[in-house]
Amino acid sequence: MFDTIIEILKFNPKSPLIFTRFYFWAFFAVVMAGYSIIYKKKTPRNGYLFFLSLFFYYKTSGIYFLLLVFSTISDFFIGKGIYKSDNKRNRKLLVALSVFLNLFVLSYFKYSYMFINSVNYVFGSDFKVVNYFNLWANQFSGGGFDIDKIILPVGISFFTFQTISYILDVYRKKIKPVTNILDYGFYVSFFPQLVAGPIVRASEFVPQLYKEYVLSKKEFGAAIFLILNGLLKKLFISDYIAVNFIDRVFSNPLAYSGFENLMGLYAYSMQVYADFSGYTDIAIGVALLMGFRLPVNFNSPYKALHVGEFWKRWHISLSTWLKDYLYIPLGGNKHGEFRTNLNLMITMLLGGLWHGNTWQFVIWGGLNGIGLIVYKYWRKISPFKGNHTWAVRFYAIFITFNFITMTRIWFRSETMDKANAMISQIVYAFDSSKIIEMTIAYKNVFALLLFAYIVHWLPSSFKNWYKNAFVSLPLWIMALIVIIVVFGIYQFQTFELQPFIYFQF
Repeated sequence: MFDTIIEILKFNPKSPLIFTRFYFWAFFAVVMAGYSIIYKKKTPRNGYLFFLSLFFYYKTSGIYFLLLVFSTISDFFIGKGIYKSDNKRNRKLLVALSVFLNLFVLSYFKYSYMFINSVNYVFGSDFKVVNYFNLWANQFSGGGFDIDKIILPVGISFFTFQTISYILDVYRKKIKPVTNILDYGFYVSFFPQLVAGPIVRASEFVPQLYKEYVLSKKEFGAAIFLILNGLLKKLFISDYIAVNFIDRVFSNPLAYSGFENLMGLYAYSMQVYADFSGYTDIAIGVALLMGFRLPVNFNSPYKALHVGEFWKRWHISLSTWLKDYLYIPLGGNKHGEFRTNLNLMITMLLGGLWHGNTWQFVIWGGLNGIGLIVYKYWRKISPFKGNHTWAVRFYAIFITFNFITMTRIWFRSETMDKANAMISQIVYAFDSSKIIEMTIAYKNVFALLLFAYIVHWLPSSFKNWYKNAFVSLPLWIMALIVIIVVFGIYQFQTFELQPFIYFQF
């Protein structure tokens, strides 16, 4: 019995604690059982959830949970130092220290390979990457952690940006620093959104730490709806089309016709949306059951009329973070047309790098920057200005969606060679004679893909109607639907659970 408990508590890299595993929902049930006892007492409640969030991160990332502890402790005290200091120079030095520490840790784990490979390529050298974190851990604990490979800790990009925004908001005097380290640790590590967002601003979340627990029946129903919606997006749509079609095409584009490569691109656009927005739905729903409100992170992004609107609908917490903490500090649109365009490009290039440590992500970010700039000039000369007919909207959505989908060639491809191979197949080996044959061969995948896009493009009023209809149901009917949906999902699933895409970022 004791050995079983130890095995449950130990980190298992082959079975991380993620929303799609039964183990997570058992963990959440235990969390809620304890929470039901102390939820009225704010300080014990926050401390309880902080330590359980650390455990959650340990079960997700192993020893790398110490990075989260380091970030929490350092930024807690730096934030207090900034607030207490009346010396502007000292305040700036403390901000610089926080930003340096956070970005240094992030860059080491995320960009070491990119940097070393680039240096070796340019200078013909043969430098090797060393995992000094594991090396020090081995020296301290006598463990056997691999020092020849750097593994990106799950969610490090998210909590790094979250702590940086906290420090900058304290410096700008938009918020006061959190006075209790347990409260601050809870804000940084809150487990529903810790490993894949949304990126939560302190100004939005910290005030909730000191409020009474409130959850209406309507909010309870909305939370359950979001969790089910997220599970359906992830397991029913994203994982199925990935395993049965997308992964095969992107792994070897030359083995498939141009038509299959093109459909793989359209399928990936849906997969990455269903996967990431599915995670966000579950995170918001789980947090809401505990009485905490997380910001909306997606708003039907493929309904966007232009690239700028797309980025107001897609990964909203990152888009607004980049705008507030990068684009505007660079000067925004206040220093002329050239500087505005340059600031846009810098922001999107760095946004691309935030997503990954390969040049494909730089290209992806650059293409989105070009899309934003081109639209700026297009809207000045557009013959459709002020024309909001359905035909014009359809045209705008069609162009925007296809542009965004095209950029995903570089976002998804593992290497530049594979990205080039996919483009080559689409342009030179489309083979339209096999369209009917391939459509029949992949009929289940394509039917599910069509269904997913139809649902995505449904009017928001209709989506709100069936959401509100669910929320208004009696609890026993709601519970019955939950059982049926969960049972159906796992019966439908015939493959191993896939990790969430944004875990790699």
